[in-house]
Amino acid sequence: MTKKAAPEKMVRVTLVRSAIGYTDRTKRTLFALGLHKMHQTVEHKDTPVLRGMLAKVSHLVEIEEQVEK
Repeated sequence: MTKKAAPEKMVRVTLVRSAIGYTDRTKRTLFALGLHKMHQTVEHKDTPVLRGMLAKVSHLVEIEEQVEK
């Protein structure tokens, strides 16, 4: 028998505030997340690395948690 894999948790991230006026490090974190334009939304697998990045830019983004089936 094969085991059913647990559903992957996904996180939907939307850029809701501009990075203008913030440090280059903050801008590079947004770029690494795949966020380039205002109100752009991307989906990522929920990992500890991603959670660390989101903690650094939490004041600029909106985060929605989802469970992938």
